[in-house]
Amino acid sequence: AIRAINGGDHETSAEEFTNRVFDRIDVNGDGELSLDEFVEGARKDEEFMEVMMKSLDLSHIVAMINNR
Repeated sequence: AIRAINGGDHETSAEEFTNRVFDRIDVNGDGELSLDEFVEGARKDEEFMEVMMKSLDLSHIVAMINNR
């Protein structure tokens, strides 16, 4: 389970977190993510970026997002 970033003690399953993030970054609501849509949505979602930086070594992906 993923502990909430906001400092709470609530735990979120990986599936719940993924669904919540997907809903926020699927900006056109079509149920699919293009690379551009992923980059735009991820850039705007601080919680997603923070979890990704803490959970995985995604520095190369974060660099790509910031450089787009």
